[in-house]
Amino acid sequence: MTRITIRPVPQRARLMLEQSGVHPLLARLYAARGITTSDELDIRLAALTPPDSMKGIDAAARLLSDAITKGKKILIVADYDCDGATACAVGMRALRAMGGTVDYLVPNRFETGYGLSPEVARLAAARRPDVLVTVDNGIASVEGIAEAKRLGMTVIVTDHHLPGPELPAADAIVDPNQPGCPFPSKAMAGVGVMFYVMLALRAELRRRGSFNARREPILAELLDLVALGTVADVVPLDRNNRILVAQGLARIRQRRMTLGIAALLSVAGRDPGRAGSFDLGFSVGPRLNAAGRLADMSLGIECLITDDPGRALNIAQELDAINHERRTIEADMHDDAALQLEDLDVAQRASIILFDPSWHQGVIGILAGRIKERLHRPTFVFARGEDGELKGSGRSIAGLHLRDALDLVAKQRPGLLLRFGGHAAAAGLTLKENDLPEFETLFERVARAWLSPAALARTLETDGALEAAYYGLPTARLLQDAVWGQAFPAPLFADEFEVVQQRLLKDKHLKLMLKKGPIRLDGIRFNHAEGAPDRIRAAFRLDINEWQGEASVKLVFEHFEPA
Repeated sequence: MTRITIRPVPQRARLMLEQSGVHPLLARLYAARGITTSDELDIRLAALTPPDSMKGIDAAARLLSDAITKGKKILIVADYDCDGATACAVGMRALRAMGGTVDYLVPNRFETGYGLSPEVARLAAARRPDVLVTVDNGIASVEGIAEAKRLGMTVIVTDHHLPGPELPAADAIVDPNQPGCPFPSKAMAGVGVMFYVMLALRAELRRRGSFNARREPILAELLDLVALGTVADVVPLDRNNRILVAQGLARIRQRRMTLGIAALLSVAGRDPGRAGSFDLGFSVGPRLNAAGRLADMSLGIECLITDDPGRALNIAQELDAINHERRTIEADMHDDAALQLEDLDVAQRASIILFDPSWHQGVIGILAGRIKERLHRPTFVFARGEDGELKGSGRSIAGLHLRDALDLVAKQRPGLLLRFGGHAAAAGLTLKENDLPEFETLFERVARAWLSPAALARTLETDGALEAAYYGLPTARLLQDAVWGQAFPAPLFADEFEVVQQRLLKDKHLKLMLKKGPIRLDGIRFNHAEGAPDRIRAAFRLDINEWQGEASVKLVFEHFEPA
């Protein structure tokens, strides 16, 4: 069952925002999302939180400055998702611009797993670097960093994940979530952390006079990469992250972007001049992520660091083809999962655990997310690894912190989880195939204990009705140009409509013609083949339909029910 609710709007905050010049609709939407003053909407770079309060950042800047001035070799160890790829690209571009000798290594998720493992440390050592820099990983790599140190490398960790009980013995650790870090933005993505480290490094080199004979790099040129990684990693858009994303989107809309991002937008058929968070999260991000899921993320990183437009386009086309393959694999896995779910009484469960021997490791996270969205249950999907192991990827709902839940399972049954890690909303683990039934039992027990019946009911939190005057292109453009994302959700409205006509598109999308008083509107509900009643109460987004050079408003329905 799905329940439609309306966000409360603090009227004092709404009025104050309106009086300071914010558009009335935006004032209402922002107030409902916790904005109280127009100062919180300041997206100038000058409004960013300064780097100096981030623990370990000065040490990292000094070590990198020493490496650059002494001509030492730096090697970036990246992660294989979009956040890791963009963080690596930020590091490669910035360090080269500041005179560094730098290369990168990205582990293969199917061979070495996540993070700086001892095996990855040995692979890195074969490149003979002096300094190892992790991006979007490392905070939990205790054994791998110990191995890197034993092999003679200086190690700098830049990460944003939650640390485990023991911190690695790195020479510098920059992670806003490490103990004792006063940096206020704990929600920063890995690419944001790396961008901050590069800001601190530039300041350190400036103090040393390194730019007296060399052009000082403009690091703002990297903000399109920062925006992409931040949106794609679905981190909460607190004020600091909103500034980073807004600045990056502004550069993309002005067509002052990295050639790789321009090429990825082109193959996705998206207009850079109107790019928004949706384009980064659902068009560019998946094409980059596809390389890490099915092939090698080096391909994605190369797309982001090349300055050859032809090469960027060729790689983007290859990534697009890989993403099409990923979608085909995902569709087949989704069909398999649907058959398994027919045998489950979801209403009697607090969690979903699925496994099929044929499933692809690189796609299980997407499948887990789809099932979690549809059934509103914490979901783990497993695929076979090597040596009798299963790799699991999970997605969660509000009320159950996934990594903490795994930590509790690990404490209840030591040795059951061979490896695990992640966030509140997403996590991964490895266990023996024979142990899957026991894990399912223990995880279900934790989910039942932590999730109330209310938490297990799917709730769509909306912004209420949309005034009649706002059903037009100017409003749709206004909303499209604003920055929305995780914990700062895009507007979702709720209202009642009369259904005038309806028909199926491609046998799976329901297209509707609607009437609201004197207003006629087009609407669509994707992946919904059941017909609509004559009158509906619906939760919907205001979207723009572009066809043969003409633009019109359409409603995209998240849910509807009889009015």
